[in-house]
Amino acid sequence: MTGARILVVDDVPENREILQLRLQSQGYAVTTAVDGQDGLAKIASMAPDVVLLDVMMPKLDGFEVCRRLRADPAIPFVPIILLTARAETRDLVAGLGAGADDYLFKPIDHATLVARVRAMLRIKRLHDQVQQQARELADWNTRLEARVATQLEEIVRVGKLKRFLAPQLAEVILAQGDDSILRNHRRDIAVLFCDLRGFTAFAEHAEPEEVMALLADFHAAVGPPIHAYEGTLDRFMGDGLMVFFNDPLPCPDPAHRAVRLAVAMREAVHAISTKWQRRGQPIGFGVGIAQGYATLGQIGLEGRNDYSAIGSTPNLAARLCGEAADGEILISSRVADAVGDIAELQATDARILKGFTRAVPAWNVIGMR
Repeated sequence: MTGARILVVDDVPENREILQLRLQSQGYAVTTAVDGQDGLAKIASMAPDVVLLDVMMPKLDGFEVCRRLRADPAIPFVPIILLTARAETRDLVAGLGAGADDYLFKPIDHATLVARVRAMLRIKRLHDQVQQQARELADWNTRLEARVATQLEEIVRVGKLKRFLAPQLAEVILAQGDDSILRNHRRDIAVLFCDLRGFTAFAEHAEPEEVMALLADFHAAVGPPIHAYEGTLDRFMGDGLMVFFNDPLPCPDPAHRAVRLAVAMREAVHAISTKWQRRGQPIGFGVGIAQGYATLGQIGLEGRNDYSAIGSTPNLAARLCGEAADGEILISSRVADAVGDIAELQATDARILKGFTRAVPAWNVIGMR
């Protein structure tokens, strides 16, 4: 390490001068201190790469300087070579115990001096590399912990959103980095309610395992179409569920999507109803769809909430679903006006629905044009 900083601490001027000249001839930057106190001050200020420290000095000997250096966490590690004319074993042990790294015996041989200094510089270089790697590792661990925390938070958010959104919609919201659209608001939406016909009678006498097997078949049948048409799943209600469109992300054709989804669900459920009818369990399927304004947002308890739509529009869809016979998709007037160009509709009698003061017109979706 040419240019390394060497501090020579010795109370004898001649010793300081000789060591300084010898080390400067090797390309080192040499500073001197006149005693232990001066040495401590210069070590703190200049952070040398190696210290050559005389043992026998007035006021503060080399052993005490070593002890103070090693006890001060504010002073970075620096290799210490003690300079002494005393070669007794107890002196060597005392110096090493105080924190010294090596010894040079006076009179000091030039070649030995240079070799010992180079050895200490290697130790210093390795120590500094280890310290740098430790700092980099600590920094990397800090960044990793922050990244893991962010990813865990993201996983929680993804799980939360995917409870009621199609995966692709959840990804869009996460990509935007802003879930403020989930705050309470009003919006014009199309709402689809559906449930199984004959399920209550079936559940009264069937084994629990059979009930759960039927629900599993039902949810497996209707789940993919909900995702395909990018519907927002509001909630499961046993054998029924509610889906709406145009929120939280807007779409240009909520009524179209709702009706296309209803037809796809009817076809999917027909396949499983055939299987259960072969087991002697007649299972049907009905749907109700309405469009209008509703209040939307997150509702529930602390740590357990859902994204839901509330108002007369979801109520109307639920009432139409309750009126639908097996295979029927009953839709409100506004939905009928919106989908008349893509769906074959059949007018039905106006219905007196609970919660509505006037009879409600309804149309049945026969199929898509």
